[in-house]
Amino acid sequence: MKPHKPTKQELLEANGKSVPDVVGYELKVLFCGINPGLYSAAVGHHFARPGNRFWPALFASGFTERLLSAFEEHDLLELGYGITNIVNRATASAAELSAEELTRGSKSLEAKVRRYHPKCLAVLGIGAYRAAFGRRDAELGLQPLRIGSTITWVLPNPSGLNAHYRPPDLARLFRELRDAVKAL
Repeated sequence: MKPHKPTKQELLEANGKSVPDVVGYELKVLFCGINPGLYSAAVGHHFARPGNRFWPALFASGFTERLLSAFEEHDLLELGYGITNIVNRATASAAELSAEELTRGSKSLEAKVRRYHPKCLAVLGIGAYRAAFGRRDAELGLQPLRIGSTITWVLPNPSGLNAHYRPPDLARLFRELRDAVKAL
């Protein structure tokens, strides 16, 4: 699919749509966003909004050898990585998701992890992780939660709307995950 910038109408129509998972069996890391934004749902690719720092963080941390775009997301499978979401319903903001919806999403996510057996589930967003999995005191990094043999790791939300972490900080935190997964 050729990249295109969605129109205002396409963004409005993307509300409630889903984005297909990029997933395979026994991945090294299954990256898990909170839910698709309207831009991502409109173009049909994860972390597609300009300004989202997911793709630059993957590259800067050494997960990829070059900067990929959202439209190359399936190239991740060859590297042993995939992408999913806690909730696969597009919204303008993750704040539109209810606590119940996040909890239901975590159950669906656990089933997906049990089916595909990644080495690591990397949830992108500490607040969403805390709400979805009922872990109010969770911090970034390795979590005590295991889903079968899959370890769980929490990283910051890479959205450009999340200004708490600068790109070098994201790269460092993503690199910590990459190094931990290499040791598995």
